[in-house]
Amino acid sequence: QVQLLESGGGLVQAGGSLRLSCAAFGFTFSDRYMSWYRQSPGKARELVAVISPGGGTTTYADAVKGRFTISRDNAMNTLYLQMDSLKPEDTAIYYCKSHQIGRPVYWGQGTQVTVSS
Repeated sequence: QVQLLESGGGLVQAGGSLRLSCAAFGFTFSDRYMSWYRQSPGKARELVAVISPGGGTTTYADAVKGRFTISRDNAMNTLYLQMDSLKPEDTAIYYCKSHQIGRPVYWGQGTQVTVSS
C-alpha cells in the first residue's frame, strides 16, 4: 500500500527551527522526484521545495530560499525539510509529494507547522 507519512510539525517561536520528515512506503522512492508543499488557511497550496531522485538537484521557492533545506535518504525512503529562521508567515500545513512523469502522483496527509510571533 502506497503511503507518505509526514511528521515533525509543531509550534515554534519565530526564529526557531523544525525538521519535517516524510516516510515513504509501497513504491520505489529512489526513482521519484519529491517535493514539499504548504497550504495556509484561505490560500492555495504552494510549492516550497523540490529534490531530484538522486538528491543532486534542489529548487526552492523564493520565500524560503536560504532558510529551508530539502534533503532525502534513499536508503531509508525518507524525505526531509530542515526549516530554520522560521517566520509567522511560514505557518501552514506542510505536505510531501512524490511525482515522476508517467507515474501516479502521491501526497501525504500533511503536518501542521505553527510559528508564533
